[in-house]
Amino acid sequence: MQLQRLLAKHSDRVTPLLVVRLPALERTAWREGRHKARAIEKHAAAAFAAAAARTLRAGDAIAHDSGSDVFLAALTAPVRDWAEASAGIDPRSALARICANMESATGLDIDSGWTTFGGDPAVDLPAAIGRGLIRGAQERERYAFFSALGHELRTPLASIRGYLETLLDGGIDEPTRTRFLSIAHRESLRLSRLVEGMFEISLLDLQATRLARTSGALDAAFDAAIDACAANASARGTSVLRAPAPAARVAIDADRLTLVLINLIDNAIKHGGIGGTVAVGVELGDADRVCVTIDDDGPGIPASDRDRIFAFGGRGQSTAPGNGIGLALVRLMLERAGGCVDVEDSPLGGARFRVCLRRN
Repeated sequence: MQLQRLLAKHSDRVTPLLVVRLPALERTAWREGRHKARAIEKHAAAAFAAAAARTLRAGDAIAHDSGSDVFLAALTAPVRDWAEASAGIDPRSALARICANMESATGLDIDSGWTTFGGDPAVDLPAAIGRGLIRGAQERERYAFFSALGHELRTPLASIRGYLETLLDGGIDEPTRTRFLSIAHRESLRLSRLVEGMFEISLLDLQATRLARTSGALDAAFDAAIDACAANASARGTSVLRAPAPAARVAIDADRLTLVLINLIDNAIKHGGIGGTVAVGVELGDADRVCVTIDDDGPGIPASDRDRIFAFGGRGQSTAPGNGIGLALVRLMLERAGGCVDVEDSPLGGARFRVCLRRN
């Protein structure tokens, strides 16, 4: 590839690489034949070149191999500090502008990302492309998370402000005053939970190594989570049935495991039927792993939604209130600890969440 040789010439300094991929090309070749895919590729290549010409500098380079669904741009034009230069050569801004132009011209969905490399004459371009696409997916996921979080923060803030302003205006009888303060307090607690969830997620990558080495008592986390969910269960008339938890140690600290279980049990209470049942059990599969199951008697989760509900801001078809953060946080914490979570049909008729952890 021409870009491979060009990058090798600039390997003595850090070079930003923009990666654009069109997943539709592979799908089209499979379903409609290579001729149709090549026509789309030709149109996309022209759109990529035109977008790059409007966005990049004369000294930057672009490349695309015929038959490939990947389009590349290297910001090789010399600048004193590319990260602080104008928006036209900032990697994120340049990539966003190129992608917007390509999507407008082709009407196709685009995967994109960017990375940097330098200091090695033997440039591993496929690895760099992979890093860029992974980074792009992570940045889009985080953007979706913070967008969802920002939306969710506005609601309790507006509620708290509204009730406090009413109280400050005066003329409120004591029972109403007490009720308004209670609502404002409850909303402040919900706001606190949202903020804590945001910090948990932002710190997980930094704490990945430490999380892999921690351990906690399963029974302690089990008891703490059941107690923490008792008030919500009582409010909905839900019976929480629990199996005795063994005195096993698992490869995640008790506080984080408690948070995982609280999210899942509260989720089951919220999505189960009013006056219904939630069952929390433990499965000892072998000497190395232990699984906790949380069952509800709600409508269940369709197979098409079972991956999406664990994404930032992702929600299923339920009309129950929620922000799409709790399950994303659960999966992230478990994955960092070497565990996993999945969802399937429950014997109670609703959903079963299964948390599997390594034993210590």
